[in-house]
Amino acid sequence: MKPLKTGVTLSATVVFFYALCTLAWLAFPEAFMNFMNVLFHGLDFRRIQTFQPLTWWTVGYPAIVFAVWFFAAGAFFAWLQNMLRGDN
Repeated sequence: MKPLKTGVTLSATVVFFYALCTLAWLAFPEAFMNFMNVLFHGLDFRRIQTFQPLTWWTVGYPAIVFAVWFFAAGAFFAWLQNMLRGDN
């Protein structure tokens, strides 16, 4: 496994699904909240809604954080797998 390639792949996948999640929430806010509540075993996400308007920054900043974090996680995963298999 190539750590950089794995990191980029995981990062891109997470950011893509984050964007889909954001679009689903914008298109169907009530249904999306119901889905999230069921997905997380009844945790009520409505309690943390701020109802502030979305900006490019409020959507883009988390995407950047996700991209960096999951790149690091993917690269580490590939590196660790290589080390444990003896492919170093």
